[in-house]
Amino acid sequence: MPQSAGRALDALDAVAASDGPVPAKALARRLGCGLSTVYELLGTLTERGHLTRTPAGYVLGYRVPALHQAFRRQMRMADGVQELLLRARRTAGADTYFSTYRDGDVAVLAGASADRAAVGGFGTGRDHAPHATAHGKVLLAALPRATRLRHLTASGMPAVTARTITSPERLEAQLRRVRREGVAVEVEESVPGVACVAVPVPAAHGGALTAVSAALPLEEFRRGERHVVAALRHVATEAAKLA
Repeated sequence: MPQSAGRALDALDAVAASDGPVPAKALARRLGCGLSTVYELLGTLTERGHLTRTPAGYVLGYRVPALHQAFRRQMRMADGVQELLLRARRTAGADTYFSTYRDGDVAVLAGASADRAAVGGFGTGRDHAPHATAHGKVLLAALPRATRLRHLTASGMPAVTARTITSPERLEAQLRRVRREGVAVEVEESVPGVACVAVPVPAAHGGALTAVSAALPLEEFRRGERHVVAALRHVATEAAKLA
């Protein structure tokens, strides 16, 4: 990737990660480049609508929602899924997510959390350690064994926490249980103090592999696991109708 393109994307990511406007000088420090270079990058991104300049600094631009809509369309994510996640968030009292497997990648496409940082820091985007997440286990379990092994060989099975399963044999045993019971649970394998549960979304023949999941503090999970699983199963059934 050309250096200028890489820096432009770094600038966009830095603004997206901020809770408010980011001044050009702060971006220059963060990117480790000169102020004139940053202004050039910001000018291009602003002109194309990816960023907007405000008196306090730069924020995401009005082009970004259109890109997100295009992304959802290409990933074949139905419009009603976000509303289902929000409803499940209220019913289950846990942050909820919609994930998929496509072209060798596991990714979280959408999520619904309370008005605070998501539990465990989960968010949308590619899952680089699906062997350690509940939604990743559901999606891996649904793959043909040869495809799953190729994926795990390519990505590896690093220990995200002290409780992450890093043995292919142990993971295979767990995935057999996931297929049998139709639910995956991980406890502190991805984030200490956090438990996640996921169920598959029923798919028509040839449909995308998708899952819905929830993440919540460990103590809350222990008190309400059945309630959360029931809420997710309902969301999965309704999501299947939207496909």
